[in-house]
Amino acid sequence: MQVTLEYGKTGLAVTLPDDRLIAPPLAIADAVPLADPAAAIADAIRNPIGTPPLSELAKGKKTACIVICDITRPVPNKLILPELTRTLEAAGVPRDGITILNATGLHRPNKGDEMVELVGEFIATTYKCVNHHGKVLHEHDYLGTTPNGVPMWIDNRYTTADLKITTGLIEPHLMAGYSGGRKLICPGIAALETVKRWHSPRFLEHPKADCGSVDGNPVHEENTYIALKAGCDFIVNVCIDGKRRVTWVGAGHMIEAWQAGVQFCRDVVKAGVPEPVDVVVTSCAGYPLDTSWYQAVKGLTGALPIVKKGGTIILAASLTEGLGSPEFQELLDEYSKKGLYKSLKVATVERETRPHDTCEMDEWQLVMLQKVLAHCRVKVVTGGLSAEVLKTCSVEAAASVEEALAESLTEYGPAAKLAVIPKGPYVMPYVMGA
Repeated sequence: MQVTLEYGKTGLAVTLPDDRLIAPPLAIADAVPLADPAAAIADAIRNPIGTPPLSELAKGKKTACIVICDITRPVPNKLILPELTRTLEAAGVPRDGITILNATGLHRPNKGDEMVELVGEFIATTYKCVNHHGKVLHEHDYLGTTPNGVPMWIDNRYTTADLKITTGLIEPHLMAGYSGGRKLICPGIAALETVKRWHSPRFLEHPKADCGSVDGNPVHEENTYIALKAGCDFIVNVCIDGKRRVTWVGAGHMIEAWQAGVQFCRDVVKAGVPEPVDVVVTSCAGYPLDTSWYQAVKGLTGALPIVKKGGTIILAASLTEGLGSPEFQELLDEYSKKGLYKSLKVATVERETRPHDTCEMDEWQLVMLQKVLAHCRVKVVTGGLSAEVLKTCSVEAAASVEEALAESLTEYGPAAKLAVIPKGPYVMPYVMGA
C-alpha cells in the first residue's frame, strides 16, 4: 500500500506491506467541511455560545486585544480576523485601539513574511500586530499565585485591554487534552516564570496529563484557572479536517464554546485498532508543526497509545529548523551526557537543583520524550538533522521509512503488525476495548 505521510510542505510517499497492516491508515473521521467558513464564522460571532454577541460586548470599549496562535498552528486567521475586526470597529472600538497579539508562548517571534502568512496582508499592514515575548518579564502583569503554587504572569497588552478576545484551533494535545480555549492565554501569552511551574514534572507526569484527557487533568485544570484569572470576554475557535478545511466553528464563552468544540473534535479524531502493534509509522502533521525536533515530539506521544511495550515508532518529520531553541539544544546535550533518558523520574532524582515542581525552559518536551523512550524505540526519517545529532536525542536515524520498517519487522518476526498514522498528532489512536 502506498501512503502519503504529512511531511514538510510536500508530503512523503511511502510504501507499506499490506499483509502487516492491522487496519487501514488511521485518520480523522469524515466531517463535512463548511461550505462557507467565513460566513459561518460571522454567524458564530453574531450568535455565540454562553455570551452576548461580540457587537454588544464591544460597545463603549476603547481598546481590544485579539490573541492568535503562532506560526506552529494552522489556524485560519485570515478568515477569523477580518470578521472580528469589522465587528469591533462597527461597535465603536477605534482601529488604533485594536491589537493583534501573537501567542508565541516561548517560541520565537513571527515577523515580516511570517506575520503576513499568519494574518494576511490587510491585517498585517492595517492593525497593530505584535509578538508575545515570554522571557521579557516586565511585559507581563503579575496576577497572583494559583493554589498549586504557579505564579501567574500574563502579557500586559492583554491584561490592560478593555476587551479580551482569543482565537484558536481545537485539536488533540499531548499534555492538556485538547488545544484551543484557555491555552491561548496559558502558555500562549504567559511568562517563562509561569510556564516553568505549569509544565513541571509535577503536572506532566500525572497519568491524566495526556492526549484527549480533560477530566482530572491537572495541566488542563491549572491553565483554565490561570485563564479565568486573566479574564477572557470572547473566543473564536475552529476545528479542521485532514486538508485543513474548517469543519466546525464556535464563539463566545471561553469554557462553554470550547467544550462544544472539544465534543465535536473528540467525535472525529479518534481512530481505533483491535490490539497494540509492534510498529507505528507516523508523522508530526507536516508544516508548520514538524519544523523542529522540539515540536516533533508530539508525533511520538500521539502514537504511544497503540504501540507495544518494546515496540518501535517510525517518525517522518522535515525538521527544517533543526532541534529547536538554544535552551532546548543545551538541555538535550545535558540529558544525553547524563543518560537521563533511561527513566522518567531520573531527572528529578539525579539533579537536586531541579525540583519536581519546576523545570527549565523547554524541558517539558524532554519529560514527554522520556515517556516515549521508556516505552519503545524511535527511528526518525528526516532531511533536517544528521544521524549524529539524532543520536544525542536517543533516537535512531533512518534513510527511509521503508528501510526502517524492514529492519523493525525483521526484528519482531513474521507475526509483527503495523499501523500508520499519516497526519500524526491530529489523530488520536486508541486500542479498542482497552
